[in-house]
Amino acid sequence: MRVFSCAQPSGKIHIGNYLAAIKIWSELQDKNECIFSIVDLHAITVEYDAENFEKKINQLLAVYLAIGLDPEKAIIFLQSEIKEHSELTWLLSTITPLNELQRMTQFKDKSAKVKNKGTSINAGLLNYPILMAADILLYQTDIVPVGQDQIQHVEFTRTIARKFNKKFGQTFRVPEAKVLKIGAKIMSLTDPTKKMSKSDENQESCIYITDSEKDIKRKISRSVTDSGKKIEYNAKKKPGISNLLTIYSLFSGKTIKETEKHFAGKNYKQLKEELSDLLIEKLSPIGKKIKELEGRDLYLKEVLEIGRKKAQKIAKSSMEIIKRKMGLSIN
Repeated sequence: MRVFSCAQPSGKIHIGNYLAAIKIWSELQDKNECIFSIVDLHAITVEYDAENFEKKINQLLAVYLAIGLDPEKAIIFLQSEIKEHSELTWLLSTITPLNELQRMTQFKDKSAKVKNKGTSINAGLLNYPILMAADILLYQTDIVPVGQDQIQHVEFTRTIARKFNKKFGQTFRVPEAKVLKIGAKIMSLTDPTKKMSKSDENQESCIYITDSEKDIKRKISRSVTDSGKKIEYNAKKKPGISNLLTIYSLFSGKTIKETEKHFAGKNYKQLKEELSDLLIEKLSPIGKKIKELEGRDLYLKEVLEIGRKKAQKIAKSSMEIIKRKMGLSIN
């Protein structure tokens, strides 16, 4: 099975990103043909710091390697270094209805934020789903590990793949989304009715995988719970406690029921203390490894170059087939 997944170099990785998709990448690479990209072209659809962009790319690559991705087992590359991503995006845009793009939830959400800032909405933001579809389809992907909020993009990709195949003949594999049943959507610590997001202005809402012990303890201790006393999972009636239980469950490897049993008779303070200790235990080695890798610029460049060559070979072969199917000349 061929697996494709990616992340943007647009900010620090929080535990929601980690648990929803990135955590399982290292497991998938052992039994599948895996391709993981740093999607810098996606990141520039919103305001970004061009001066420090390369640094953010290296930081994300360090995260990939720190969580266990192996350049010998998986292809790891920078999206903008493979020109076929942009080329396929344009070709797919010619069969994509405008209304399909305008109805995308992420476009609506990001557009609202852009309007609130008094700036104009760029075409890249609208065409974001086509670029994501190109990322996936270019590598004839079978499985796409994603968080709950990205399912719509995978469904869009499936729709475009089917439409292309019907119009030009069987060309693309139709990919499947792989989403965790529990933990696919980790909620904000300050408002458990909203998804944890690195774009949240309140930095206390997220636990980043590079947070210090002090930061983790402070954020968990201040996290929103409810007015009750019983520790039980009920996402509707007790969203705050349910969110903390979900995080504990996923980092401990226990089921939700086992986690509830573990905390039976204990209070909220004990839950938060044990969760803080667990997060520190699990995240500290990753954070330490990230810092070590961030100082190895030559090694990081080497990893991306090795990945670029492997990805380029697949992308070039795919584009030759795609262009031939569309009746475009091949030089």
